[in-house]
This record gives sequence, structure tokens and C-alpha cells, in this order.
Amino acid sequence: MLDQKKYAVILAGGFGSRLENLTKLKPKPLITIKKKPILIHIIELYLKYNVKNFIIPIGYKGEEIIKFFSNKKDNLKKKIVVVEKKILNKKCRITLVKTGIKTMTGGRVKQIGHLIPVNNFFLTYGDGLSNVNIKKLEKFHKKNKKLITVTAVNLTSRFGELKISENKVTSFEEKKKIKSVWINGGFFVVNKNFLKYIKNNHSILEKKPLEKMVKIGQLNAFKHKGFWECVDTKRDRDYLNNLLK
Repeated sequence: MLDQKKYAVILAGGFGSRLENLTKLKPKPLITIKKKPILIHIIELYLKYNVKNFIIPIGYKGEEIIKFFSNKKDNLKKKIVVVEKKILNKKCRITLVKTGIKTMTGGRVKQIGHLIPVNNFFLTYGDGLSNVNIKKLEKFHKKNKKLITVTAVNLTSRFGELKISENKVTSFEEKKKIKSVWINGGFFVVNKNFLKYIKNNHSILEKKPLEKMVKIGQLNAFKHKGFWECVDTKRDRDYLNNLLK
């Protein structure tokens, strides 16, 4: 029997419009990095920490995600599809939920709330790769007792940094992390009571719901200084493929 205590929600409904032709036939979470879909990279990270229940709200090209996990044609007609798979030699349960093409990130989370039987759950985007320590993240969340914890990561500059002394280049560093700047890296831990702050399908998670958490002092940041990259453009995909070689 699967461990019912740990659930991870992976948002996989966006259009991925900045990936150009790559998302014309499939959604962003199925874009491959090292010949493996981003979605599987994320699932494997959680499986390493014994998180085996996954809920994936789908939207744009959601039928392609259903086809990826299931070869049953009848599943394409269902609103909720539950499949059991072995990944990394671990049995996991994957629940795919059609949440609408135009539904925003907050709306997708609110729609699947009734499927989570525990008080706290993991939540992340379907386009971010990281080696964040899920166990430490969870421990941090429980210790601080806030409604939501976000993993904060350092912004990486798109350009190389030159250090110059009297017209002479003394240092040349490509894609350097800006250590003074922290951004939302996804990989949240969420208390279900947070869901009442999400109004409807039009709610953007990163707007009013999280802004409200800041105002009432219920948003904490878990600082992650290790690997993290977001696949937002074709350039990001190509960079990651080269990096992970």
C-alpha cells in the first residue's frame, strides 16, 4: 500500500508559449531534458524522498500527458485519471486532473484541494528542475508553522560578468548567480488552510493569494543555494541539455 501521508502537486496546465515550436504538439512539462520529460525529472526528485502520491492539474495539451502515462483511450474522456506507475523502481500513484485550458495557477490548485487527504502538501511548477532537499524543506515548514513555504533561489544572470581593472579584464564568468537576489523557485509546502485565500479559476497563485500571505505574515522562504533551473524558453532547454551532459 502506498504511503498516504505525502502528496505532491505539480502544475502542468500552462501554454508554454515562449518555447516556440516546442509546445505546438505537447505541453511544456513533456519537453525533454537529457531525453527525459521535465515532469519525470520532478517526480524522480520527490520519489527520492519517499513522496509517492502525485496530483497533476492539466490544461493545455493535457491529453498528451494522459497519453504519456496511460495507453487506455477511454481515459482521454475522463476528468480525473488515476494511474499507478513504477518510476525509479518505486510504485507511485499519479492523478491527472483536467482543470481547464484557461484556468490560472491558483485556480488549478484550488480545484484539486479535495483530492488531498492530508493537512500539508508539496506544490511546484512543471518547468523547474532542482536538487532541493525535500526532507529539509518539509522540516523547515513544519518547524515554522506558516501556511505556506516557498523555496527561494538565487537569480542567475543571462549574461557573462566581466570584472575590469584599468581596461584589463581580470575575471570572466558565464551565467553567474546573483547572490543578492532571491526569486520564487517553486517547490512549496502548503497547508490546506491556504486554499481558502484562492478565490476562483481566475486567481493567479503568485498575485493576490501569495501577496495576502505576505501581508498576514504567513509566507516563509526556504533558501536553496544548490542547483535550480527553470525551462521557460528554448534557450533554457538547450542550456540545460548542454549543462547536464
